[in-house]
Amino acid sequence: MDTFSIFVFAIVIVVILILFMGALTVTQGYTYTIQRLGRYTKTLQPGFHIIIPFIDRVGSKVSMMERVLDVPSQEVITKDNAMVRADGVVFFQVLDAAKATYEVNDMILAILNLTMTNLRTVMGSMDLDELLSQRDHINSRLLNVVDDATQPWGIKITRIEIKDIEPPRDIVDAMARQMKAEREKRANILDAEGYRQAEILRAEGEKQGAILEAEGRREAAFRDAEAREREAEAEAKATSMVSDAIANGDPQAINYFVAQKYVETLAQFANSPNEKLVFMPLEASGVIGSLGGMTDMLKNISKAPKVSSGSVPRSGS
Repeated sequence: MDTFSIFVFAIVIVVILILFMGALTVTQGYTYTIQRLGRYTKTLQPGFHIIIPFIDRVGSKVSMMERVLDVPSQEVITKDNAMVRADGVVFFQVLDAAKATYEVNDMILAILNLTMTNLRTVMGSMDLDELLSQRDHINSRLLNVVDDATQPWGIKITRIEIKDIEPPRDIVDAMARQMKAEREKRANILDAEGYRQAEILRAEGEKQGAILEAEGRREAAFRDAEAREREAEAEAKATSMVSDAIANGDPQAINYFVAQKYVETLAQFANSPNEKLVFMPLEASGVIGSLGGMTDMLKNISKAPKVSSGSVPRSGS
């Protein structure tokens, strides 16, 4: 092989090496910044690219995936002078690789310090009770502040979450006593409400019972009055019939009144609560005869034709 052939072969080998050095493959999820003679020129997206060897070089390899950054625990003084410890986590994503590379020196350290300082500012402006009950509000405020500060760096803060808030032990014990007292207070209120409701229901029941009892007495009184009225009407009718019989000259009517009074007197005497011994020199046949006279009188009255009041004959006419 002559010298010319060796020279050509060497040139081919050099060209192949140069082309191989200029070939660049960017993996998925990353972007490469390219510097030409030390000056940023472009950003390479995932895929195959050709650069000029010895002139162009990769400035930085930036991950475009969302990343997580732990915020270490730190002490914070709240608005009401309570000392608490808090930590958190930051989710961020690089949107512009050139800005993230050339606008800030250390992107991770910058985000971390920015989050920690704003965490103290936001939590320090709140009371302890607000701090423990409004974590969503704290996360929202931190996200707005830190995201606005990182926009010039080409970084998007997607979420900031407070992981843990640890108050001092004495405050935790005081809060536990307060919670216990509050629960006992609610229990006492519920007991009082239950007793009050029971008393109301009992009073309502007694009221309804009294109303029903009064209505029952009124109904009974009404029915007693109606019974007495009917009894009086029957008595008046019987008296009228006996009076008509006496006016017609029937002697059995007088026996009816005598027998009625006789029986009533004996009944009253027998119902007397006093101890008694009675000698009755009365003939039982007289009483039976009087009762028989009453029966005959009633039969005659029922069989007699009705006579108007104007045609009743007078005795002794």
